[in-house]
Amino acid sequence: MPYKRTILLGVVGDSAAGKTTLSAGIARILGEERVTVICSDDYHRYNRAQRKENGLSALDPACNYIDIMEQHFDSLRRGHAILKPIYNHSTGDFDPPEYIQPKEFVIIEGLLGYHSKSMRNNFDVKVYLEPEEELRIQWKIQRDTTKRGYTPEQVRESLAKRVHDSRNFIQVQKQYADMVVNFYRPPGYETETGSHLNVRLSLRPTLPYPDLSDVLETDAKDGRRMLTSTISRESGRLTETLDINGQITPQQTATLEDIIWSHLPELQHLRPEEMGHFVNGNRVNQSSPLALSQLLITYNMLVAMQELQKDRREREKESRRSR
Repeated sequence: MPYKRTILLGVVGDSAAGKTTLSAGIARILGEERVTVICSDDYHRYNRAQRKENGLSALDPACNYIDIMEQHFDSLRRGHAILKPIYNHSTGDFDPPEYIQPKEFVIIEGLLGYHSKSMRNNFDVKVYLEPEEELRIQWKIQRDTTKRGYTPEQVRESLAKRVHDSRNFIQVQKQYADMVVNFYRPPGYETETGSHLNVRLSLRPTLPYPDLSDVLETDAKDGRRMLTSTISRESGRLTETLDINGQITPQQTATLEDIIWSHLPELQHLRPEEMGHFVNGNRVNQSSPLALSQLLITYNMLVAMQELQKDRREREKESRRSR
């Protein structure tokens, strides 16, 4: 049975920015049986050979069925099923479409999720991933050579051709995000690509966030800054920036997790034992900054669900009074 209204999370960013890793971790926290995850990059208008012929990249809106994406995002938000196209990255062509019945939460990840106002209006939470550029390039080379059959030279050549489209079509969407997630290498860790990366979270005032002031004060007294907070003005809006050090200890991570979950006491049963997993080659690793990023995003999704349930109860009461 379809849900009458779902909670939609958007995860947008350039190719190999970490969208799938972030989305999978959030789905595990919420419970995979409650989450539908789809990729909006399946809505390509042309296959790989056709794109090469007409000189378009997959980042160009003209290469994608934006109007169908708008319709499907709206349907998913309303709890209605869709027949979603499937783009096969291995073959560069299309597979048969897939029937998708949305669950309680829907995560839509991809390149162009915030391209139009119609699409943006469907999301309860909007996240933009913007890792350090050289880091993203390394992630893309690793992914495309191991999973998609490219050589490193082919990947770099493709990236060079996409610079214009990335700047004009992908990066401009950052302005619409509620949260910007920026993984970057700390000084002295120039070769780091995973577990010990720092993360900078730009938290815009479009969403509520848990109060972490106690942790910030304790961290300052401890003398080892694992978490810092600054307030600045970004694109005309006051923005809190949280910096989480890649060397944060398990104890400090657990303290932060405790505080975030304390704001959701009735949902403590959802708390998983481990978070922040990612795949590096054939190994599954763990990152505390990634785990905390996933948890803060999940927090906002759960708050949105609470507000939706509260609204439903109020409307039901009003309906009973009017009978």
